[in-house]
Amino acid sequence: MNKNIKLAVAGAVLALGATAANAGIVIPAGDWTLDVNGNVNTYANWTRYSGSATAITGGINGVRQTNENTTQGINTGLLPAWLGFTGKTRQNDLDVEFTISMQPNVSDQGGAVHGDSSTPLNRQAYLSFGDKSWGSIKLGKDIGIFASDAILNDMTLLGVGAGAANSGAATTLGGIGTGYIYAAWKGQIAYTTPNMNGFQATLGITNPNQIASDSTTRTQFQDRFGLEGKASYSFAANDVTGKVWVSGASYDVTYNAARNSYTAGVVDIGATVNVAGFGLTGYYYNGAGVGTTLLGNEGTNGSGAKRDSDGGYVQATYILPTKTKLGVAYGISNLDRASGETTTNLVKENERWTAGLYHPLTKHLNLVAEYNDVKARDNEGDRNKARTASLGAILFF
Repeated sequence: MNKNIKLAVAGAVLALGATAANAGIVIPAGDWTLDVNGNVNTYANWTRYSGSATAITGGINGVRQTNENTTQGINTGLLPAWLGFTGKTRQNDLDVEFTISMQPNVSDQGGAVHGDSSTPLNRQAYLSFGDKSWGSIKLGKDIGIFASDAILNDMTLLGVGAGAANSGAATTLGGIGTGYIYAAWKGQIAYTTPNMNGFQATLGITNPNQIASDSTTRTQFQDRFGLEGKASYSFAANDVTGKVWVSGASYDVTYNAARNSYTAGVVDIGATVNVAGFGLTGYYYNGAGVGTTLLGNEGTNGSGAKRDSDGGYVQATYILPTKTKLGVAYGISNLDRASGETTTNLVKENERWTAGLYHPLTKHLNLVAEYNDVKARDNEGDRNKARTASLGAILFF
């Protein structure tokens, strides 16, 4: 896993009471130091649907069926199973690094395929170079810059969150779509400053076609790269540690054959604080034309008029004397109709409550139990509801 994800996962495991290192399996190889790292996680999920029997456009839940309202599945959680290879070396006064990773599934959709249809994801393939005196440059595919801290501070990164659905899905949603927009995995060229007494910033260009497809047909010939950036400040004083961050993204979108276009933009702010076993995280985002759940999903109406959206989540955790972390979280993502729009079946809000227990059975192995209550509501008042109980484990190496 890349440095940000490894640090976030290590921090999450440390918060559970285990002593996890940032490195995986380290292998010296001539001028290089190789790091083989990753995780395997699996959860049994039980979901019950209720509410409207009609699907909501942009809603993240399935719908109640006439003869069957429950489903079970065995899946990975928000974090997919992961196998990453990182190589590092110091050459000509530069720290040089590469990372390549793949993310296999732990189950397949349906029984007819006999467990042979899953194709691994490939979320990372990048190189970087730099020096602590002036920063670093990254080129390749990695997690997006905007909203990356939102997902990396979500406690369901070690669990399931929303979107358990049927067996076979590659990952669940965690808090994606119920509190933050998915950072996604993007081709990018980015510069990160050196760490200046806790302050650090990243600016980058990304592949321009990052806007998700929706109910509007788009001809995506973009006029510029996507722009993303973030700044953060990390602090530690006595028993208090924490981080404050802001980030943003801007994309140009061409949405029809006449090459009409608009600019989708979004900003966010978040903070997390830990003291004496207690943890508190708060996050908020606001955008226009970026839609909900995935960047650009339902961001405009059929005429190309932008829809406003916002949302956020709050999360509180406490480490019990047994080293078990107890966590509760609430998140919501709102989508407004465009000016004068009368669409009724469009999602108005996706909302989630999560309660979780995360217990470090060993240094690297954590047992997880979660309960998620997720609601999607449209502009007519119809609701789709999903309540999911999850039990499983996640192993880091």
